[in-house]
Amino acid sequence: MYRWTHAAALVGGLAAVLPAAASAQNFPSRPIRAIASQGPGGLSDLFMRAVADAVGEAHQGTIVVEDRVGAEGTIGAKACAESAPDGYTICILPGNAITTNPIIHPEADFDPTKALVPITRAYYLTQVFAVNASLGVKSFAELAALAKAKPNSLNYMAPELSKVAFMEQFNKKNGVDIVRVPFKGGGDAVNSMLTGTTQVAIFGIGNLVSFLRAGKIVGLAVDGDARSPLAPDIPTFKEAGYTEHITATFFGIYAPAGTPKPLVDKLYKMIAEVGAKPDFQKRFLISRGLTPVFSSPDQFAKELPADLAEARAVVKASGLYPDVK
Repeated sequence: MYRWTHAAALVGGLAAVLPAAASAQNFPSRPIRAIASQGPGGLSDLFMRAVADAVGEAHQGTIVVEDRVGAEGTIGAKACAESAPDGYTICILPGNAITTNPIIHPEADFDPTKALVPITRAYYLTQVFAVNASLGVKSFAELAALAKAKPNSLNYMAPELSKVAFMEQFNKKNGVDIVRVPFKGGGDAVNSMLTGTTQVAIFGIGNLVSFLRAGKIVGLAVDGDARSPLAPDIPTFKEAGYTEHITATFFGIYAPAGTPKPLVDKLYKMIAEVGAKPDFQKRFLISRGLTPVFSSPDQFAKELPADLAEARAVVKASGLYPDVK
């Protein structure tokens, strides 16, 4: 009885695995939907469209990019998670949609680490602390002086909590009140900066580099350990006098939980194959302030617990969410 049961279980297991392996061999046989959560013109939207073109050309397939914007990536994450786990839906999300949002919004009752399966950590994003040139400030000290002289007249935008926490600390340290405003996506945020509707931003440098070079926007500092090659005259936060650790910003690509491992691996191979090409990296990543990673699904999954722990530490340190333990 034991041998028969064991053999039956083995056959059943093989029956479950073989169809997935077979489908991976013929994959993709129809268009893949790629959900981007930043909106048209955002770096992740532009990156995903570049991947779609390159993967489609290499594999004679089609990837259709769909923007699902809002709730700092959570709307896109949910749309992805609620899709069929058949390999034909993927999504690119900012790290905070996975690590921070579930901590600060427990009422959403959504755990992306359970609802999604990682495909690859695609890249890290260099962010710049920038101000509209019309303010006439060139340093943090000058910004603080202006905010004091014109109280309640300045606002800022930041895409994630670690940068919001920095701004809150800046306000507290300097006795000013630069107010945070929400934005829908990368394109909207850039337009708001250019028109002066929003005067201060901590944002992906790739979105702003042409305007920095044109003098329409002034960069006060960049995150990371080194200056960006896109704007080598802008100091790092540490060089500007801020020695506190600022969490690095990453974007990952995911599929709905339950997507068969052979399909996850096939998706990773298709994306990483494109992403590893020097010309692709130079044109669509490095030139936009993005540092390529393309870690494997297993490596990405192994690293996520550390990202989650760091996010909780940032939430607690920010002081904005006293109920978080």
